[in-house]
Amino acid sequence: MLSLATDLDALTRFGRALADPIRCRILLALREAPAYPADLADALGISRTRLSNHLACLRDCGLVVAVPDGRRVRYELADPRLGHALDDLRSAVVAVETDRTCAEAEEKGCC
Repeated sequence: MLSLATDLDALTRFGRALADPIRCRILLALREAPAYPADLADALGISRTRLSNHLACLRDCGLVVAVPDGRRVRYELADPRLGHALDDLRSAVVAVETDRTCAEAEEKGCC
């Protein structure tokens, strides 16, 4: 059984990754299929440098892995369960309140 500290660390890492919209978009894209950085940058409409910084963060959080593929590197989710977790989290948030935004919550001081 995992300790509370381990559970908190894992959730904190996941939360840190989800705190940025670009990292969320990267995770959602990798949920669909592994991808090469150049393709991800083009698909997301961001620079390769910016993408590289976000991929480094996601690697440091343990959520994505770089897989050598010949002379290239392909990125994918570190574990297929992360894709399921993203789906479940997205469904749960939508099910709770679809008429709320973080801006509204921020105005109330809870974010």
